[in-house]
Amino acid sequence: QVQLVESGGGLVQPGGSLRLSCAASGTIFSINAMGWYRQAPGKERELVATITSGGSTNYADSVKGRFTISGDNAKNTVYLQMNSLKPEDTAVYYCNANGVRRSSVDITRKDYWGKGTLVTVSS
Repeated sequence: QVQLVESGGGLVQPGGSLRLSCAASGTIFSINAMGWYRQAPGKERELVATITSGGSTNYADSVKGRFTISGDNAKNTVYLQMNSLKPEDTAVYYCNANGVRRSSVDITRKDYWGKGTLVTVSS
């Protein structure tokens, strides 16, 4: 089984910073991409940022210039540096691993999700 464990959430004042981490563990041969999504109360889950195994990144317009995603392929880990946080960034942040292959002989790919970490931006 593949598990994703997020860490780094918490309470921060507007304008502050947080760094989220997510490590994928288990039997993993390769991962196409990893990313962060968030879900605010009463809203649908939305994409925040993704990074491919090749290093290509994609960001939601609402976080461009403030958030930076990075990854460590060797550790199957992804990070999200969040700066200049705003109250509207308050949400549960979920880590996603896209296109996970379990072995070199298994061509099937699956997606996995972490359980989420709460980020609260408030004074």
